[in-house]
Amino acid sequence: MASLKSFLAKPFAKYINKKVQKWASNPVATQNKVFLQLIKQATNTQFGKDHDFINIKNHTDFIKQVPVRDYEGLKPYVEKVVAGNKDILWPGKPIYFAKTSGTTSGSKYIPITKESMPSHVEAARNAILLYIHETGNSAFVDGKMIFLQGSPVLNEQNGIQLGRLSGIVAHYVPKYLQKNRLPSWETNCINDWETKVDAIVEETVLENMSVISGIPSWVQMYFEKLQQKTGQNVGNIFKNFNLFIFGGVNYEPYRAKFEKLIGRKVDSIELYPASEGFFAFQDKQREKGMLLQLNSGIFYEFIKAEHFFSENPKRITIADVELGVNYVMIISTNAGLWAYNLGDTVEFTSIQPYRLIVSGRIKHFISAFGEHVIGKEVEQAMQDAILNSETTVTEFTVAPQINPENGLPYHEWFIEFENEPKNLADLATKIDNALQKQNSYYFDLIAGKVLQPLKIKKVEIGGFRTYMKSIGKLGGQNKLPRLSNDRKIVDNIPYVN
Repeated sequence: MASLKSFLAKPFAKYINKKVQKWASNPVATQNKVFLQLIKQATNTQFGKDHDFINIKNHTDFIKQVPVRDYEGLKPYVEKVVAGNKDILWPGKPIYFAKTSGTTSGSKYIPITKESMPSHVEAARNAILLYIHETGNSAFVDGKMIFLQGSPVLNEQNGIQLGRLSGIVAHYVPKYLQKNRLPSWETNCINDWETKVDAIVEETVLENMSVISGIPSWVQMYFEKLQQKTGQNVGNIFKNFNLFIFGGVNYEPYRAKFEKLIGRKVDSIELYPASEGFFAFQDKQREKGMLLQLNSGIFYEFIKAEHFFSENPKRITIADVELGVNYVMIISTNAGLWAYNLGDTVEFTSIQPYRLIVSGRIKHFISAFGEHVIGKEVEQAMQDAILNSETTVTEFTVAPQINPENGLPYHEWFIEFENEPKNLADLATKIDNALQKQNSYYFDLIAGKVLQPLKIKKVEIGGFRTYMKSIGKLGGQNKLPRLSNDRKIVDNIPYVN
């Protein structure tokens, strides 16, 4: 028999669905309203005065006045905010800083304001409610839910709380979910990731887990430890587990491994959260892509990735985006980020409504020979190559081999297998063919004998975790780059000779 909470979830889900459809069906007007509100609210900030916000009436004016910046470009303003000054990027002071470890600029302090914080919480809630509305499945709200996340312990700097985004969000779990939520506060505060996962296994193994959430690579670690402890697959341990919520990376390379660990298929919801904002969530189980959050205090611009590094590349709004084009996403937000290059590349899968996938990072590509291979392409090539086979992959990354001892240069794929293929050379050929189909530049380089086909290096079991631990990035929100244009990562990964 359904509980009251489960029963009440359905009409609430219907109400939220109606609200979402209202702005999703008026996308351009919604974004224009957000844009004008952002400009108006920040006109008297230091950034607003420096960039003549008072005379910005439309997107064309904005392009003239506000250049695209990454964190480094915005840093002089952020440092003033960190020092405790107010009215710099946004009226008043932020209520939090989400502290992230940047790959190029050390620690980043991303402001979160009282205006921006609700969208982080509401988008995650709405993703679950739209799932309930679509599927009619609300029974899971009665079970236990786990969110694998960073420590909720916050520090203070000049009167502003700072911590990891997932730790900040932990303070906003609604009261009606708190009794269902695991792990305990004490366990969540453990900093060492392996110790934390061991403690989570102990706390959850006998519970009625119905929802599990986190970045796939770290949830996988949790599942493996559960299996080691019990000798059973996760679906047997948690008979009512039927919803996996994830974000941060593409789930597809992990799906086969997860289904094996779980022992059955479970529904999943993909989210696109970041310290800078909650941008999209999966709103339909059978549609590709995530619904772009157009009514969350974020104004979006897009630049074609192929033009991004040229002088004055064209900046467009959602009104002009096209399907299947790789764009760099630029955001302006009610946390005081302006024409901010997040570093992500996206591709639209639908424009009625606006749905997208994350295709990679603008800095994560291989173009050592002019091929400009991106994350989405290597993930798709791997997926195509192991489809309908016994091969399962735990993790992988790709780098160029520019100066091989023998022959032409090539792409080198470092792969950690759970189930190895019978013939490694055959798998390499399948991946290479799949990559050539997607990327015409790569095809031309292979056909023109500039590159030889890719080669695979087998990574030791646990090798990627060893590497992530060695650089202090095991667990939490940390992710292994799928590919890079140099060998800094792969030269430190233990592989099998």
